[in-house]
Amino acid sequence: MSTITSVSTSNAPSAIGPYSQAIKAGEFVFVSGCIPLVPSTMQIVEGGIEEQTKQALANLKAVLEASSSAVGKVVKTTVFLKNMEDFATVNKIYEEFFSGSEHKPARSAVEVARLPKDVLFEIECIAVANK
Repeated sequence: MSTITSVSTSNAPSAIGPYSQAIKAGEFVFVSGCIPLVPSTMQIVEGGIEEQTKQALANLKAVLEASSSAVGKVVKTTVFLKNMEDFATVNKIYEEFFSGSEHKPARSAVEVARLPKDVLFEIECIAVANK
């Protein structure tokens, strides 16, 4: 039987609702949506889509590392965009973020009406945990 454990790290923003930053279940890590909050201030990073994307991805990396996983172990992401016009900009940053991986994760990208705290970008993922 697999064990289910909650993951928490101060290197990423704390959850802003009744959920965990991530859940480890068996060999997998399910990372909750990461938005561009600066962990030390819990404020949205200053700037536009580029800065917000980079901050959210940094938060994702911190949660993955706290989960005994890594960026290179991500198998699936879901990207949420406030405006699909930002797709090309986000895609460039996303590609750079995953450039050290042996594979490109499966991905969905959708435009949404609104995101928490009115941010421009959010990302969640599923990854393999280190044993």
